[in-house]
Amino acid sequence: MLAVSKRYARTDFEAEDILQDSFIKVFRYLQDFKGDCPLEFWVKRIVINTALKHQRTNRHLMVTDQEEEWDDVSEHDNIDSQFAYEELLELVRGLPPRYQAVFNLYAIEGFSHKEIGEMLDITESTSKSQYSRARASLRQALLRLKQQYHEKVTG
Repeated sequence: MLAVSKRYARTDFEAEDILQDSFIKVFRYLQDFKGDCPLEFWVKRIVINTALKHQRTNRHLMVTDQEEEWDDVSEHDNIDSQFAYEELLELVRGLPPRYQAVFNLYAIEGFSHKEIGEMLDITESTSKSQYSRARASLRQALLRLKQQYHEKVTG
């Protein structure tokens, strides 16, 4: 569950905070668990909801420029380097908070854009747009990281 909370947090400290709050909720509401799904799924959902609530309550601390310029990157760009988990995690953490949440919910957790819209109180089309921008940003960051590796190796 720490890995889940890290995907929604900006720092390891924040992720640990989210995880702690999540497990407090798990223990507080354990008697409400009906057993209609595996316990792991129920706990994971609590962690995700806690992370999203954390983002909403700390929104005043987040700076997101909705008018950011996104570099266009061809869908056919091949990023074939192997990146370490921590490097990829840092790239995801570098996304604006709303894009980070949408990316995690859609690409990692498997929620639909309609579900994401309901969870984040945004429209389905906004979810799709933010996911697209998150992917473009991550693709650019991966290309830059790949270029940096290439420069280190060749010179």
